[in-house]
Amino acid sequence: AGDRTANFYTWGSMGLASSIGLGLAMAQPETRVVVLDGDGSLLMNLGSLATNGWVQPKNLVVVVCDNGVYGTTGGQDTATVHGTNLAGAATAMGISNVTTAETIDGLARVLERVDAEHGPWVVIAKVTENSPAVKPPLDCVYIKQRFMAAIGSPEAATIGGSS
Repeated sequence: AGDRTANFYTWGSMGLASSIGLGLAMAQPETRVVVLDGDGSLLMNLGSLATNGWVQPKNLVVVVCDNGVYGTTGGQDTATVHGTNLAGAATAMGISNVTTAETIDGLARVLERVDAEHGPWVVIAKVTENSPAVKPPLDCVYIKQRFMAAIGSPEAATIGGSS
């Protein structure tokens, strides 16, 4: 998707992307918030699905790239390889807009629907091959400052060098 100033990366906080996305969706209800998460990360904080199902943020979309491995910790299998159904979990936790895309074309069709309908959404995107990833900036303070400026946070001007 490429690096953008409005992307907020959660390096080293495995499991928190959907929770951070929920907070942003609640704080800015007129902004569509899209969270890109991994299956291993979501499994680390499965309770975030329960909170999303409870709060029902209509502007939140969680896209889970399910490649079946914990990619940042060495490629160990996740539970999805052994039968865990993240779409079923999301549905059981009160999220009514849940779907799985098995192909790129299927994902494109799903995302058209997601774009046209209110959420919350959980989209499980099955990833069949892992290509080398180009990592965006890793400097957490820089990421936070540019993100807050991109979303128009009044705090952005006063952040300075603090984290």
